Amino acid sequence: MADAFRIKVCGLSTRQSMQAALEAGATMIGLNFFPKSPRYVGLSDAANLARLAAGDATVVALVVDADDARLHEIHRAVKPDMWQFHGSETPERVAEVQARYALPVMKVLGIASAEDLSAVGRYAGVADRVLLDAKPPKDAAYPGGHGQPFDWSLLRALPPEQPFILAGGLTPENVGGAIAAVRRLGVALGGVDVASGVESAPGVKDVEKIKAFVENARTAV
Repeated sequence: MADAFRIKVCGLSTRQSMQAALEAGATMIGLNFFPKSPRYVGLSDAANLARLAAGDATVVALVVDADDARLHEIHRAVKPDMWQFHGSETPERVAEVQARYALPVMKVLGIASAEDLSAVGRYAGVADRVLLDAKPPKDAAYPGGHGQPFDWSLLRALPPEQPFILAGGLTPENVGGAIAAVRRLGVALGGVDVASGVESAPGVKDVEKIKAFVENARTAV
C-alpha cells in the first residue's frame, strides 16, 4: 500500500473499537467532539483513547465551529496530532489555528453538486488536507456520518493534482469499488474515511466491520 494513502476510522469511542482499528492498520483515527453527534466522546475518554493510538495512527480531533476555549480544552487534555474542521470555518480560521498550535488542519467540505467543489480552491493552499463528504440533509443535527454517498462523478471537476480524502456512505462492502471508481476519474485520491459505515447502530462501532473496512481498503490500494 502506498505510504501516502490514508485509511481513517472516525467516531471511535471505546477501547475495543480503537484496538480493532489499530490492529487492522488504520492510519488515522477520529475522535468526535461535537456534542450533538452520536459519536461524541468526552475529554477524559478521548485522552485515554488517544494514548492507545499514540505512535500507531494519527489522532484527529473533529470539531464543528469550536471556539478558542474549546480548542484549548481539547488540545490540553487530548494532545491530538491533527484538527478536523467540520463546520463553516473559514480559510482564515484554519490558518489561525494552524499557527497557534503548530498542528495540521483537515477541512471537511460537504458535496452535493459541482458548485460545492468550488470551495476546494479556497482551502487547498491553506488546509493541510481536504476531506470531501456528502453534504448533510437539510436540518441535520450534525454535519457528517449520515451514511450517504455523493455523486463521485462530480470529482472530475477537481484539478487532477489536488489531493483529497473521500468520505460519505463508505462501507466494508463498497470501499474497494469506490477507490477504483474514483481513481478512474484521474483525480488524486489520497485516502478514505468511514464513520457510520462500520456501525451496528448510530455511534456503536462494529469491530468486525472496522476490520473488514480497513482490510478491503488496503487490498484495493
